[in-house]
Parts: sequence; structure tokens; C-alpha cells
Amino acid sequence: MTGDRTLSGDTANTVLGPVPVRELGVVAVHEALLSVLPGAEYAFDITLDRAEIFETLAAELRDFRAHGGGTIVDSTGMFHGRDVPLYESLSRATGVHIIASTGMGPEEMLGGYFLTPQTDPPTPWPAEKFADLFTAEITDGMVVPRVERRAAAGLVATAATRAGMTATDESLFRGAARTALATGVPVSIRYGGDALHDLEVVLDEKLSAARVVVGGLDRPDAVAAGAAREIARRGAYVALDTVGSEGAGHVGDRERAALVLELVAAGHGNRILLSSNATGVAEGGPANDVPYSRVLSDFVPLLTAQGLGEADVRRILVDNPAALLAVR
Repeated sequence: MTGDRTLSGDTANTVLGPVPVRELGVVAVHEALLSVLPGAEYAFDITLDRAEIFETLAAELRDFRAHGGGTIVDSTGMFHGRDVPLYESLSRATGVHIIASTGMGPEEMLGGYFLTPQTDPPTPWPAEKFADLFTAEITDGMVVPRVERRAAAGLVATAATRAGMTATDESLFRGAARTALATGVPVSIRYGGDALHDLEVVLDEKLSAARVVVGGLDRPDAVAAGAAREIARRGAYVALDTVGSEGAGHVGDRERAALVLELVAAGHGNRILLSSNATGVAEGGPANDVPYSRVLSDFVPLLTAQGLGEADVRRILVDNPAALLAVR
């Protein structure tokens, strides 16, 4: 039983097809497998050795599984290195379920095609066009460039500009929400300057808050504003998803642990999700060199040492992500 309802008949979209959510096990809800800065694959000094990438990622996934992990959610979305055939092979080889995502954002990471629409006067890509793009990656399968479509995306991931949501960001958020309404997959958003404002943009599309996870809520500004508690109160999921990172815009693990305990004490244990935003392989951009197992190896012991019970740990790591990722 999760915080929402019994999930015995529900499935999540993995790269190998639908899987009953009761089989997902411990889920890392916001990670990156292969992260490639758009265009980096064409740089003279970068070689994407698929065999080497496979071995590196397989070792990381086996370590995650050895620590008790069951499912990795790759939240990179479209055009940032997502490689569905590679992920299929990795899942078969390691036994770890992999859920890939559609979606884009923030605006600064979009290609020119999405930023220079042929309208007079020029306007941002409308939400319905983003919705059509993302929805097809669920109903028809994720695009394998110049080859085919295969496997349905398991969620829509998007992000707003750190300084504050732009008009294009708003189109992305509304398009993501419309895709969720049309397909039953959840939405993962990373807020820009104001977490509550950005959540409200998605909810304005009449999407249930229970189908939304707000990431980055262990940023110092969010912690200082009490954003996680308010977002949980509204019914959305709270992702503390940079476990193992501190400084450079993130609080440390002890402060994260205190926030988890505070949310549980306030009755919001059924709205907490944990992850590390780790990068398995990065080309052309920075990597967050944290193992996928970090939550299990270091953070959970920290939580239990501070008094979090076994039932709450299971709810946060297993039941909550199962409820979120169930296709409804």
C-alpha cells in the first residue's frame, strides 16, 4: 500500500516495456546515464566509444543493484545523449530497470529550431507543439535519431531557467502537463527562480498535483523558503535529488536529512523522493561524479541514525516512486 492507493495492477514504462510498479524496488528518481552536451558528439576532441560507455555504466548500475537498488530514472529528456538501445542493453545486462524520459528545458539548452519559430511576430513555441512532440515519444516510442522509434518514455522531464521562468519555459511546462494528461505518465520539473510559481503553471493545466514531482528542493533558497513543505502540502512530490552534493548551490546531507525528518514529522512522508542527480558518463559538459548507490550507501544510514524508521525508509524509496511512476 502506498500513500495514494494500492498499486498491484499498475505498470511503469521502462526501456524494456511495461513493468508492474511493485517490481521496481528501490528507485533513484532523478539521475543521468549518458549526458552529452548537444553537438559535443561532433567535436574533434570527443570520441563516443560505445563499448567503453557501456562498461562504465554497467559497473555503476551493478554497484547500485549490489546496494539494493532496483530502478534508475534517467531524467535527461531529449537531445542530451539519451540512447535507448544502449539503455535496453544495460538493463538486460545488469537487471536494473531503466525508465527513460522525454521533455526538454530550460530555454538556454534548446536548439535553435525551437527558439526561432516562423511566426510574425516571433513567438515562443506554443505549448501544444511541445505537447505533441512529447506525447509521440510515449504513444509511438522515443526517437532513435535517423533510425526509428522504440520504447515508451516513462515520464516528462523539464526545467525552468534558474533566474526565473521564461515564456519558452512556460510553454515547455504547459506542454509537459498536457502530455501527462493525455498519456498518464508523470511530470518531473526542476524549478527556476520560484518553486511554487513553477508548480502552479503545471497545475493550471488541470493536472493533479499527485502526478508532479518538483526537483531541486534541496537548494538553499528552497530550504530557506520552506518550499518543500508547501509543495508537499499541495499534494505534489518533493524531490531532494542531489544527495551527496553540497556547496555550489546545494545544502549538505545533514541538512537534507533534517529536512526529510521535518517533512515526515509534518505528515508528508508520502510525498518525499530521494536521488543524487548523478552522471554516469558525461561528454562536453560537467559530470556530477556521485555513485547511483549514494542514497543507499550513505544517506539512508544517516537518516536511520537520526531516528527515521524502516517503514518510512521503504515508503520514501519504494512506495512513493511506485505511486508516481505508475501510468494512469
